[in-house]
Amino acid sequence: MATKKVFTNKQLETLSAEEIIDKIQHEGYSLLKTLGAENLRKEMVPVGKICNAAINYVLGTTGPKNDPEKHAKNARAKLVRRLKKITPGSYVGFPKDSENGLVIGFNHPSLGEIARILMMKMDVMGDKPMLFPVNLPWYEALATDFDRIKQLGIIITPTITPSTWDKMNIHKGSPLFEAGSKIKREFRDLYTKLSHDVVKNGGVIFVAPSATRQATVFKTKEIYDKEEPIIPTMSILALELYQDPEMNCDFVPMAVLPPKDYKRGLNFNKKYKLIPGEIMTAKEIRKNYFKTKAPKRLEGFDYDFHKRIADKLPEKFWY
Repeated sequence: MATKKVFTNKQLETLSAEEIIDKIQHEGYSLLKTLGAENLRKEMVPVGKICNAAINYVLGTTGPKNDPEKHAKNARAKLVRRLKKITPGSYVGFPKDSENGLVIGFNHPSLGEIARILMMKMDVMGDKPMLFPVNLPWYEALATDFDRIKQLGIIITPTITPSTWDKMNIHKGSPLFEAGSKIKREFRDLYTKLSHDVVKNGGVIFVAPSATRQATVFKTKEIYDKEEPIIPTMSILALELYQDPEMNCDFVPMAVLPPKDYKRGLNFNKKYKLIPGEIMTAKEIRKNYFKTKAPKRLEGFDYDFHKRIADKLPEKFWY
């Protein structure tokens, strides 16, 4: 395996998010290694190899190669059949023919739900464009497969979650810290732009509001009891999207019920349940949470969204 290259401070200061992503995808660079988180990158290497093998198999053994649209459709169908065998999951009741774009937010107890979510999307929602913001360790594991993943109708974009940022070995106030902070912001801005484009065209975005793997919907009982603030992941996205007065995307809470003896990993051959909660429509969100023409925040939106997820799960998954 080739040694990953690191970015210079000058590159971090001057390259755009798109240019950094291109170097990760095509030139063997690692932002994680640059920012002192090589251990996080190595942790995801096995997952990347599994995904690479699966994508190679699906695209390489499916036809017709001379018809890209039909090839992609057949490849998605084959991938769904394979995933049903090795990463089984049930997913009854999800919107199939919605004209509106969808933002689907889910609790994130493990890596295992990711495969089940992709299976559900390809099986139920077909060729709808799809955006999946993924934490940087996930992204770097999949980056070299970006173009082939896109053939399956899936666009991935990197984010740096607060948890990952805290694990990076960066001295606050250093040039590396400032450059990393800039990139983190630019990744977020790129994600926002892509989100708008995808849902405006009737596509689907999947988001884990917790921004990290955790066993429960609410991080703590204090947050559930409204004694501590909640991470405003969903409301920040809603505020950005609904700045466009013609935006009509709906928000769908999705409860992930993992198998009884699940671990933090992929949990092969164990059945997950993906359970849709009550949809929060664009009309409802604008009516109930946009109290002024240009609000700075959507009071109560994040809590209510999380609560609709928790309502579909046993109490032990609430907090």
